[in-house]
Formats: sequence, structure tokens, C-alpha cells
Amino acid sequence: MKIGVFVCHCGSNIAGTVDTAKVAEAARQMPEVAFATDTMYACSEPGQAGVVQAVKEHGLDGVVVASCTPRMHELTFRRTLERAGLNRYMFEMANIREHVSWIGKDMQANTRKATDLVRIAVEKLRRDKPLTAKKFDICKRVMVIGGGVAGIQAALDMAEGGLEVVLVERSATIGGKMAKLDKTFPTVDCSSCILGPKMVDVSQHPNITLYAYSEVESVSGFVGNFDVKVRRKARYVNWEACTGCGLCMEKCPSKKARDEFNEQIGTTTAINIPSPQAIPKKAKIDPEFCRQFTKGKCGVCAKICPSGAIEYDQQDEVIGEKVGAIIAATGFDLFDYTRYGEYGGGRYPDVITSIQYERMLSASGPTGGHIKRPSDSKEPKSIVFVQCVGSRDKSIGRPYCSGFCCMYTAKQAILTKDHIPDSQSYVFYMDIRAPGKNYDEFTRRGMEEYGTQYIRGRVSMIYPQGDKYIVRGADTLLGTQVEVEADLVVLAVGAESSKGSPELAEKLRISYDSYGFFMESHPKLKPVETNTAGVYLAGSCQGPKDIPSSVGQGSAAAAKVLSLFSRSQLESDPQVSMVDIKRCIGCGKCIATCPFGAIEAIDFRGQPKAQVIETVCQGCGICTATCPQGAIQLQHFTDNQILAEVNALCQQALEVNFE
Repeated sequence: MKIGVFVCHCGSNIAGTVDTAKVAEAARQMPEVAFATDTMYACSEPGQAGVVQAVKEHGLDGVVVASCTPRMHELTFRRTLERAGLNRYMFEMANIREHVSWIGKDMQANTRKATDLVRIAVEKLRRDKPLTAKKFDICKRVMVIGGGVAGIQAALDMAEGGLEVVLVERSATIGGKMAKLDKTFPTVDCSSCILGPKMVDVSQHPNITLYAYSEVESVSGFVGNFDVKVRRKARYVNWEACTGCGLCMEKCPSKKARDEFNEQIGTTTAINIPSPQAIPKKAKIDPEFCRQFTKGKCGVCAKICPSGAIEYDQQDEVIGEKVGAIIAATGFDLFDYTRYGEYGGGRYPDVITSIQYERMLSASGPTGGHIKRPSDSKEPKSIVFVQCVGSRDKSIGRPYCSGFCCMYTAKQAILTKDHIPDSQSYVFYMDIRAPGKNYDEFTRRGMEEYGTQYIRGRVSMIYPQGDKYIVRGADTLLGTQVEVEADLVVLAVGAESSKGSPELAEKLRISYDSYGFFMESHPKLKPVETNTAGVYLAGSCQGPKDIPSSVGQGSAAAAKVLSLFSRSQLESDPQVSMVDIKRCIGCGKCIATCPFGAIEAIDFRGQPKAQVIETVCQGCGICTATCPQGAIQLQHFTDNQILAEVNALCQQALEVNFE
């Protein structure tokens, strides 16, 4: 076997603390190395051309590149090998940037470690075998989980691209948080005017199937061939028959149900349509408050429904869907403001959240667009906005910035002045973060044109005094304590992961961070992809985002799916586990430990054996470590290959110690 070794300078990233020429010289003495050199940028076009030329001139059978992480450039070099006429899996990469040059400044020690990493890569390559990918057919349908603005954008882009889309939304209407907003920053244009047409397009598009008030029950299969079970929850109304006339809401005697769409500002009827702009515009019964369910008698809605759509005996329905890709766009939830006991949230009626205030501002909200104190319905003249409630606070486990709170507070302060010209708004803030286009100008407009007073400091306490509230905090610019008398206090609550996100992540077999947000494959190069092929991310399920960013990521995820489906067949990664039938004793331990469900039990000549579903296997290697017989091996990372690396390292250590 003839091996070529290429040691990258990576400018001064590597060469600044590693003697790359010396590493290349040491590589020439290694077994079966026919060619070794150092190069300035191995991943550049000249660097790749040099690899191709060396393969042809020296008749190389395999290549080792010592440079940065395989996560960034392994695929690049594998394609380079294919252009040179070699099998792409006859390649190894030694990470001498992240593992060597970036973690130490001792040139001699770094050079020695880099040489060791090259040595173990060479030893593994000596035992590598060519692998060939298999092709399989794909189902060109896609599922979008979440009907917020990101999910809507992704669904419409793919539907316009000719794909069949299944959109699953757990609420009774699509639109997400944006549907609850009155205006959007920094243009202060009507939220429903922007989003409404897109919501209607979703309901009317021939390529989109909408499952509202539904949740994903389970996901199985693999990229190109996912089997998803969707649970359509009982609405107790036949949505195919319901016309959305609203007569049932007018006549319903139970008027104490939770108004979830209006964020608990007031109550609603037990049977209701979430909002006038709801899509689908269908009624739903809340059995917790419906007298027919709680007392066994009423039936008013069934009697007066002109289309006979009421079905009290309706049950949940599980529907199976086969899709080739999945986009998670589950959005975010707002922080539970009652955790700040010192702010009186949940105890003081006139201490409300930003989203509740937004519903007050909206003409379709419970107050018809009039700002009123919940306690006495009076018009407030002094409004205090408290920033960073549930953001940038390690004490409650939310050290991150939610990103959009500064902007929506500035917007609400501006709108308050428009609604109540003689009002005065105060904003307690830590820092103003307004990095988007026209964002900083917008916040300054609130200060300079609308007279919003910004006080830099955290609020320590809010308490009632008569019919007013005293907001006590610090002004760090003046270096003093301040107290502001308020008629109404609005808490700018931050974003947190959507309820049930970790459970959904496990169903999709994707990673999530310590806060419950889904993790992307690479924070810069693959922001909408995940570690599971065929599953993509869009919007705030990955982290807090404003509307433009969510829309952009929705379109990006749609583009990834359209790219994936541009081929008639997909290739499976041959780096999967394989079972040696002769050694397998059918104990089933590998089946129990596989996180992807990629191993199944089969009957082989009357004996139980394990068999790997190659298209499902993700090559994690857990089964290999679990098997007591060593009967299951991960291709390209077999026990013999890994032991060869360890032996090479140990042998070198012995030689160094002996010297």
C-alpha cells in the first residue's frame, strides 16, 4: 500500500506553534508512506490540486491530511480523492489544529503530538478498506411540525416548489406568536396584515395538508422514508362540517373558559374559535368548562348548530403519514413570570406580561384595542416596562439573551403614546440590544420622538400603594436607587424552549441543549441541519429569533429539502454497523441500546440473530461497544482499526521512554 501524507500550515493557525516540515519529515519514515509534504492551505484549490497530482504521480492508494477538524473538511477531501480516482473512504484526517496548535504554545511538544496523531492516522489507513454507498428510493413528501411564521414560510416555499407538504400544528389555529401581535417592529405595520394572507395561502394551497390541534405521536424510519404518526386531538366538533359561523359561541352559556389566544386576559366560551383571523376558522370545545361534559346536560351548541357539526363523542384519531424529510419549527414559549415573586406577577392584577399587553393593543383583542388596567378597566397614564424578565439571569437558569425583548418593548412604548397621548412610559433595562436593520434607529425614535424614559438598572421590587404600584430599582448611570409610580407594569418576558421540545427531539432523534432548544449540526456552516439526516430546523425552536430571522430560516430549511429531493435516489452512508452472523448469539443487547432503532431481530435457520437496517444506522458505534461477542462491527471504525491506532501510540511512547 502506498500512502500520501499532507501536513497543512493553515497560515499561522498550525504553523505558528507546530513545525509542519518536521512532521512531514517524520511521516516519510512511517510504514507504507510513499510521499509526505507540508502545504500552506490543504483545503484551498491549489492544495487539493496538489493532492490529486501526488496521487497520480506516486500511485497512492490512500491519503492522510493533517490539518483541522474532520467536521469541517473531511467531505471536501473525500471528494478530492474521488477526483483523483480513489475510493473516498481511503482517507484519514489528523486534527492538529483544534487538538494541538490551538491548545498549546510549546513548539517542541506540539510538533511531537502532531507527529503522533499523523502516525495513528497512518496506521488506521493501512487497515482501511474501500466502502461503497448504496442507493435507495425516496418519498418526496415533507412534514413541517409547527405552524408559526417559520413553519408557514417553509411550507409555502416547498409547496410552491411542487412538493406535497403536511403541516402539523398543536394549537387550534396556525400563526404562532406572530398571530397574537398587534404591530411589528421596526416598521410598526399590522402583524395580521402581513401574516394573514400567508395563513390563508396555507389553507388553500393544493399541495398543503393542514393538521391543526394535532401533535406528532411517533417518528420512525430514515431520511427519504420517515413514517410519522400524528394524533389529531378530539375537538368535539366535526371540522369538515363546521362553517365557522360563530353561532355556537353566541349561545354558549358557559363563559368562564380560559382564553388561551388572548393570554388569559378575560375569559371565553367553552366552545370557541380562537380569533377572527383563525386558520382553520373552526370551533372547538374545551371539555373542562363545557357543561355537557362537566354536568352531563346542556347541548345548546348541538341544538343551534346549523350544520350539525357538534360531536360530543368524538375521540382522538391517529393518522399515519409517510414523508421523506421533516422540518421542526415548533417555536418558543414565554418565560413563566410568576417565578419572580418580587415582581408580584400572578398576584397583582395590574402587573402583566408583554404578550398580554400586546393583546390589549390589538383591535381583535379582549379590550378592542383599548389599553385598560385589568383591575378596574381605567386607562393608565404611567406605564413601566421591565426588561430582561427571564433573560440574562443565571439565578433562574436563563443566562442567555432572548434577543427581541428590547425591540418589542420600544414598539409597545411607541404604541402606548399613540393610544394614550398624555401617557408616560418608563423602561428599566440592562443593556439595549438592537443589532438588526433599522433597529437602533427605532429605539432612539421611541426615546427622542415619543419621550420614553429609559432607566439603566434592574428592578428589585414591585409593590402596590393605594391604586398605584411602586417600581423600585437602580439607576446605574446615576448611581442611585429610584422609585417610579405606575398605573400599569408590563414585564418584558424572555423566550424559552417550547413545551415538550425535549420529548419531540427524542422522537426525531436530534440533539437539544440544556435549555431545551434544538441543536443545529454546525452553528455556522449548517444552521438549519441536524445530526439526523433529513431533519431540519426553522425559527425559534433552535434559539430565540425575531420575525425576519425566522422567515429567513424557514426558507433556508425549505431550500435544503428541495435540494435533497432534487435527486431521484439518495445514497446511504456505508459507515454503518455490520453483524457477523457466525459470532452473533442473539442476545439482543445491541437492539436494546441502539438509539436509532436501526437493529432488528431475525430468525436465521431457527436461531435468533441481529440484523442492521443500514439506511437507519447512523454509525454511532454504541452497539459495537455493547456486543459481548464482538459480533457487530462499525465499518471504517472496526476494533482492529482502533486497536492499531492505540498500539501505534503506545509503541511510540515506549520508544520515547526508552530513549
